[in-house]
Amino acid sequence: MTAHLTKTRAKNSKPIWLCDTSLAIADGGSGAALVWAKANGFDGKAGSLLLVPNEKGEVSGALFGVASQTPDEQLSFGKLATGLPAGDWHFVGPPANPELATLGFLLGGYRFDKYRKSSDKAVSLATPEGVEQAAIERIATAVYLARDLINTPANDMGPQAIEDAARAIAKAGKAKVKVNKGEALRTGFPMIHAVGRAAKEEPRLIDFSWGKASAPRVTLVGKGVAFDTGGLDIKPSSSMLLMKKDMGGAANVLALASMIMGAGLNVRLRVLIPAVENSIAGDAFRPGDVLTSRRGLTVEIGNTDAEGRLILADALTLAEEDDPDLLIDMATLTGAARVALGPDLPPFYTDDDDFASELTNASTNVADPLWRMPLWSPYDKKLSSKIADMNNVTTDGFAGSITAALFLKRFVPRVR
Repeated sequence: MTAHLTKTRAKNSKPIWLCDTSLAIADGGSGAALVWAKANGFDGKAGSLLLVPNEKGEVSGALFGVASQTPDEQLSFGKLATGLPAGDWHFVGPPANPELATLGFLLGGYRFDKYRKSSDKAVSLATPEGVEQAAIERIATAVYLARDLINTPANDMGPQAIEDAARAIAKAGKAKVKVNKGEALRTGFPMIHAVGRAAKEEPRLIDFSWGKASAPRVTLVGKGVAFDTGGLDIKPSSSMLLMKKDMGGAANVLALASMIMGAGLNVRLRVLIPAVENSIAGDAFRPGDVLTSRRGLTVEIGNTDAEGRLILADALTLAEEDDPDLLIDMATLTGAARVALGPDLPPFYTDDDDFASELTNASTNVADPLWRMPLWSPYDKKLSSKIADMNNVTTDGFAGSITAALFLKRFVPRVR
C-alpha cells in the first residue's frame, strides 16, 4: 500500500488546494498557487494535478482539479496516491464528499507487488474532518483483499488457497468454519463434485457462520472457480488468459464478510463458497452427461464451460435451506453480461422491486453503479432438455446472462 491516512495533520504536512475549471481555489490565501497554475496552463479539470513549488524550487503544495465533484469524480482522488511525492499532505477546504474522496485516495494506492519489487513511496493524507477513519480503512482493506485474491495466479490460488484465505478471514472475525471436500461432496453436493473432480486439488464447499443466532440472517454465496479451462469444451487460449479471475465472486464475498464482521453489524452472517478448478482429465465431466443436483433437479450438460452455475446451484440450494432473510450471490458468471453492459457496469438480478431500487440508489451514491437486468420468464424455456429436467445452457446463444440467472433461480424458488 502506497497510500495511508493519519488522524492528525503532521507538522510538515503540505496542502492540497482543490480547484475547478475557473481556477477558483480553496487556497487559504495562496495567490502564488494561482499564479503558478495560470503560468503552467493548468485547467482544473477533474483529476488533474499540478505540483506547486516554493521560492527554492521545492514542492510546497499541490493543486487538484475537482470540477463538479460528483460521486464518481470523488474516486478520482486516487490519482493523488500516485501523483503526489512521498510525504504528508492535507486538504485545504473539504472535498464535496470527504468519505468518498478519502476512500478514492486509499484505493488509488493499491499495487499488486507479490511477484515484483514493491515501491518504497508512501503518501500520507490527514483524514478530513468528519470522516470515520477506521470505517474507511476497513473498506479499503477489504477491497485490497479482494484484488489480491483475484490477481494471484491459479498456481498460488487454487481451491486450497481459497479455503486458507476464507479460514484466515473467519479466524479474524471469530467465525466457525466447516469444509466439505472431495468424495464427501458426492452425496450432498454432487454438481460441485462433478465440476471439480478432475483437478489435482479436491473440490470443496467452504461454509462459515458469524454473529448472534437471533439476528437477521444474511447469507453470501460466492463462485470460487480457481481456474477455468472450459473443461472438455475447452476455451481458446485468448479466453483462458484471465481465468484466474473466475473466483472473483468468492473474493468479493470474502471481502464483504470481512467488512461486516469488522464493523460488528447486527446480522447472522453465513458465507458459502464452492471452490473448484474446472480442469481436463480422464474423470472430467462431459458434454451430454446428466447430473443430479442437491435439490434433486437433473441437469443435462450442454457445455462444460458453463460450470459456475452448476456449483452455485448446489450452494444456493443449501443456502435456501437455512431460510435467510437476505441471500446474495456473487459470480463472474457470463461473458454475456460484459457484452451487454461493458466492464464497468455489473448487472444484478432480483424479483424484489424495493430491494432493487435501494441497491441501485446505494450503488450510485458511492460511485459503484450496478444495473438491474430482467429475470425474463419467457426465456426460461430455452433451458429445456429432452432427457433431463433442464440443460445448463441454451442452444441459440441469446440472452446468455439472463438465462444463467434463470438457471440459478430454479434452485432458490422461495427467494424473490
